Amino acid sequence: MSTLVCGSLAFDTIMVFQDRFKAHILPEQVHMLNVSFTVPEMRRDFGGCAGNIAYNLKLLGGNPVIAGTAGQDFTPYLEHIKQQGLDTHLIRILPDHYTAQAFITTDLDDNQITAFHPGAMFMAQENHLDGQIPSDVHWAIVSPDGLGAMIQHLEDLTRAGIPTLFDPGQGLPLFDAATLTRLIDMADYLTVNDYECQMVQARTGLSVAELRQRLKALIVTKGEQGSVIYHEDQETHIPAAKPKAVLDPTGCGDAYRAGLLYGLEHNLGWETSGKIASLMGAYKIETAGTQNHHFTWSEFKKRYQENFGSQIE
Repeated sequence: MSTLVCGSLAFDTIMVFQDRFKAHILPEQVHMLNVSFTVPEMRRDFGGCAGNIAYNLKLLGGNPVIAGTAGQDFTPYLEHIKQQGLDTHLIRILPDHYTAQAFITTDLDDNQITAFHPGAMFMAQENHLDGQIPSDVHWAIVSPDGLGAMIQHLEDLTRAGIPTLFDPGQGLPLFDAATLTRLIDMADYLTVNDYECQMVQARTGLSVAELRQRLKALIVTKGEQGSVIYHEDQETHIPAAKPKAVLDPTGCGDAYRAGLLYGLEHNLGWETSGKIASLMGAYKIETAGTQNHHFTWSEFKKRYQENFGSQIE
């Protein structure tokens, strides 16, 4: 059984400025801002929602198939993906574009200045799924990507009859009310964090109760407070797993979603699936970067029992 993971592929360049921005920016001169920061610390990570979700699902023993677009500079990322044993045949390389990438500079107060270049991501609607979906794909997720791609891929998956988890994430501001409502109606499951849940309600005018009526399940993550899964007439509350360290929260949501997909693949039920997802988030937050954490299945099962007092069913 395979899971189709649709979404962005990106490079994240993280730089640390060993001072404070406020010491170098004159508030009264921001209309003519011209500053340069020397950043002795830098790292480049593989990222993007599709890449992150697929990486985490593969760690759990799943068989994800990535559907996304990348650019002429994608070679090192492609090699990394292949080293993980991930299926790459639905990744389309656009030679006239760069891969999407974020350039993030952080100061000593944890303030950030970010520049994001969407590159090939905004051409992802050219990566059509009709007639391309492998016969062994039984589940799918549509995660943040170009607006046209998210719409097209969810439509393609609906026509193919594949149960789909919709994860609009940071792409939410791109949707108008009618389009967002239509996509929610097409999806089987919707996963958002608590802030995004408020955005969905404000944008669509639908309450949580009304969203639940349109979906097989609504999953809302709440950071340190865990998550809640609304399904049928039930609310399943999932506690947050305890991380051994808190180093980098970037990508925790993607790790959580991989856990949900693993649970759906194996028909584990919402409580077990949510707990697996919660523990995936804990593993991620312990490591800098979104695709640098590792574990064996025996290690994962041990930590699951330590956190939740039961074994994975």
